[in-house]
Amino acid sequence: MSCLRGLIWRWVLNAAALYATAYLIDGITIAGFGAALVAALVWGLVNTLIRPVINLVTLPINIITVGLFTFVVNGFLLRVVADVVNGFAVNNFWAGVIGALVLSVFSSVLSAVIIDK
Repeated sequence: MSCLRGLIWRWVLNAAALYATAYLIDGITIAGFGAALVAALVWGLVNTLIRPVINLVTLPINIITVGLFTFVVNGFLLRVVADVVNGFAVNNFWAGVIGALVLSVFSSVLSAVIIDK
């Protein structure tokens, strides 16, 4: 039961990070915290299922750019999530890239708050 509670806690914290990112980044909008919860769930699924495949396919360009292409991949995936989730929008490419960067920083900081047992 503790594992499930930690997973739900991370989901809510990632939704809060997404909501804060939308507040800070011009070009990213979110309708409310409910949309943030759905978008955080979809973002987690995309990062778990789709991102590893895209990273493998883009590995050569990622090596050439010394990993900087990862920002482009993350921005693209954030746009994909925005296309799937109603109430969540990413208006342009750069908003997606910067938003993905800010979201990863927020998520990392908030996840550091949770102590895994």
